[in-house]
Amino acid sequence: MYLNDTIVAPATPVGAGAVAIVRMSGPRAFEILAKIWHPIRPRAGAREPRKLYLGDVIDPATGALIDRALAVAMPHPASLTGEDVAELQCHGGPLVVRRVVALAIAAGAAGARMAEPGEFTRRAFLNGRIDLAEAEAIADIVAARSDSALAQALSHLSGALSERVAHLRAQVIAIRAHLEVEIDFSDEDIAMPSRRTVAADIERLIADVALLHDSFARGRLIRDGVRATIVGKPNAGKSSILNLMLGTDRAIVTAVPGTTRDVIEDSIQLGPYALVLSDTAGVRESGDEVERIGIERTLRSARDADFIIAVFDSSRPFEAEDADVIALIHDHRTRDGAALAILNKQDLPSKLSADELRERGVRVPILAISAIHAEQAPPLRSELAQMVDALVAVPAPEGIAISRARHREALATALGALKNARDAALAAIPPEIVAVEVMAAADALGAITGDVSSEDVLDAIFREFCIGK
Repeated sequence: MYLNDTIVAPATPVGAGAVAIVRMSGPRAFEILAKIWHPIRPRAGAREPRKLYLGDVIDPATGALIDRALAVAMPHPASLTGEDVAELQCHGGPLVVRRVVALAIAAGAAGARMAEPGEFTRRAFLNGRIDLAEAEAIADIVAARSDSALAQALSHLSGALSERVAHLRAQVIAIRAHLEVEIDFSDEDIAMPSRRTVAADIERLIADVALLHDSFARGRLIRDGVRATIVGKPNAGKSSILNLMLGTDRAIVTAVPGTTRDVIEDSIQLGPYALVLSDTAGVRESGDEVERIGIERTLRSARDADFIIAVFDSSRPFEAEDADVIALIHDHRTRDGAALAILNKQDLPSKLSADELRERGVRVPILAISAIHAEQAPPLRSELAQMVDALVAVPAPEGIAISRARHREALATALGALKNARDAALAAIPPEIVAVEVMAAADALGAITGDVSSEDVLDAIFREFCIGK
C-alpha cells in the first residue's frame, strides 16, 4: 500500500567509506532538510534544485554539530521517486550516518520514517517514473556479477523488454477489438475478419510470445551465471581445480579423503559470463554421517547444475567411484546439460588414460592437466569459456531475453490463454468466449510491466531490494 509520508534511509552500503548518502523522499523531505541542515552561506541555502550546497548537520534539540555535509534538493515530479527528494552527502562513518538518519526521523511532527526495502524504487514505480520490469532491472544491476548480466539489466532498464512486451500486448488488444466489433455489431452489415483470420493472427502471436518465453533459459544463465558443479571421487583434485580456477586457496587441500564435506561456492568471469563454481564432497560410499550428508549435497548440486566438471585422478586406476561419476555425467547429459571431464594429476605416473575413460563411457570433452601448476589455468579457462559460450548462446527475439521466473510464468499464462482463444476461434465458439481468453492473455502480459499488478506481487518483488534503494 502506498503511504503518502516521508521516508529516509542510507543509500550507500553499511560500513566506513569516504562518502555516505542519506536519502529522503516524500512531501516533507525539504522541511526535514531545513530543520537538520544549515548552509554555510545562509543567503544561498539549498534553494536552487539539483545543485549541491555545503552546510552543517545540526541536532535541532541540542544545537550540536553532527557533520559537515553537501545537500541537494530534487523537487517532484522529475526526481527519482516522482516525489520531493532530498539527499545529504555526509562523511562515510557508520556513526555519522546513524546520527543523521536518527535526526531525520526525530525531526518533530514532520519527521520521516525508516524506508522499507526497495521502497524508493517502489514509489518510483507507483508514481509512473518506471514500470515494473524496469524496477526489477535496477535490482539486477545491483546484483550483476558479470559484464553480460550488467548489459542485460541495463537493456531492461532502458525499456527494451518493456517495449517488446508492450508491442505484443498491443497486438493482443487489437484482436480483442475485432472481437468486440463482432459482439457489438453482429446484426450490422459490416465486413469483419473471418474466424480463420482471427485464429491465424492469434497463431502468429503465439509464436512471438513463445520465443520470448523460451528466452528464459538464456536470460537466467546471463543474470545468475552458469552454475558448474565439480564432482569426482575423494582426492581426485576437485578442490585444487577450484583453487586453480580462482587463482587463490579458496578450498582446503589435503591428502586425507573426505576433507571437503560441504559445498563451497565462488564465481569467476569467463569472457562476458559468470561461472559459479561449486566444489563438493567426494563421490563414494561412506559410513561417516557428516560426510554422507556432504555427499547427498554433492548429488543435489549436480542435479541442479547447468554444467558438470568431472574430475578423474590419472595417478590411480579406474575405481567404482569413477563409474559413479561417469553415471552423473550421463544423467546430466540426458537433461541437456553440458559437461567437461578433467584428467588431473598429469605430473604423476599415469594409471588412467583418456582412452580408458572413453572406453568406460565418457562422451564429453576430456582435458588432461595438473591442477597444482598455475600455468594450467589458462587452457582450462579457455576450454570452459568456449563451452559456457555455447551453452548461453541460445537465440533470443530481437536480442531480448527474460531472466525472471515471474516473467516466464506470466508469458506461460499468456500462451495458454492465446492457445485457448485460437482453438475457440476455430471451433466457432461465440466471440464472447474467445474475447475472454484474449483479454486474459493481455492481462498476463500487462503483469510483466505492472500495467496489471497486485499488492502481493509488489511486496514479493520489492522485498528482495536493499533498504535505501
